[in-house]
Amino acid sequence: MISAMYENGGNTVHRLLDGHPELFVYPYESQLGTSAVSDYLSSYVPFKYRWPEFPLGGEPAQDYELFFDEELKVMLRTPERSKFQHMPLELDEADRRRAFAACMQGQPRTRAALVEAFFRSTFAAWKNRCRSGRETAYLGYSPVVCLDTEKILTDFPDAHVIHVVRNPYSAFADTIRRPFPLGLERWVWTWNYCQMLALTYAEKYPSNFHLVRFENLVADRRATLGKLCAQLGLPWSDTCLVPSWNGTPLDEVYPWGTIRTATPAANTATANRLSVDQHAQIEQLTILFQRQLGYDRLELPGNCGASKTAA
Repeated sequence: MISAMYENGGNTVHRLLDGHPELFVYPYESQLGTSAVSDYLSSYVPFKYRWPEFPLGGEPAQDYELFFDEELKVMLRTPERSKFQHMPLELDEADRRRAFAACMQGQPRTRAALVEAFFRSTFAAWKNRCRSGRETAYLGYSPVVCLDTEKILTDFPDAHVIHVVRNPYSAFADTIRRPFPLGLERWVWTWNYCQMLALTYAEKYPSNFHLVRFENLVADRRATLGKLCAQLGLPWSDTCLVPSWNGTPLDEVYPWGTIRTATPAANTATANRLSVDQHAQIEQLTILFQRQLGYDRLELPGNCGASKTAA
């Protein structure tokens, strides 16, 4: 699973890994959360981005509907309202439901089995999926799913969580381009909490939890993703150098995310859209985790007024 705080580059990494010949890559955000998720974080982030929970009893048809899975279900049910309608997807939802039920037949009704059925049924029903025949693993992306790392690794002890982090200035500047953005303080505290957990899990599960800095990615795509592929036990593929969807190269990552062009210049230009006051507030509230992640040495000239040396 790929995890990333909002506008931190999760969609970019997702699209860069899309064409890897040994991965079944989910087409959109795989929003696995269900309405049964209820804990101390329920008011902090939307349940759709969480690892799912299920009632004690249920049938496959009910369990299928519980997965929020907004982006794919909108595309399947009301394609004219989907932001991805320009990309051809041949997938019949009735086929997917049948495949989901077939995956659960004879299986214990556990969370791990239901999540596995979610991914397997999607690719079983996806007719125009570009396949290599060498796929060995499934890759999903759900923002802030790092919050549930313990649950993910309990269900799938051999799984990997890839957490993408981006400097909070550029990330917040992209966030406020959305029609209903979080306020600065709320966004910053969520960013802080995500990075605290990511740093903790990277220490606790060094073989399963991987931190990827967006700045490293845009500076040297081959080196950063080459290292990640090695950590995941995957061979290198040049397909990782170009964002794609179902193997089709993309000129820009948008509309998968607000990041259109993943370059150092674009990253800096985005940060420089902030006012001096916004920059100062973010710096004050995030400086502890910036130090841990190397962002206190990040050079952001221009409107931000930063006087830091280059990372």
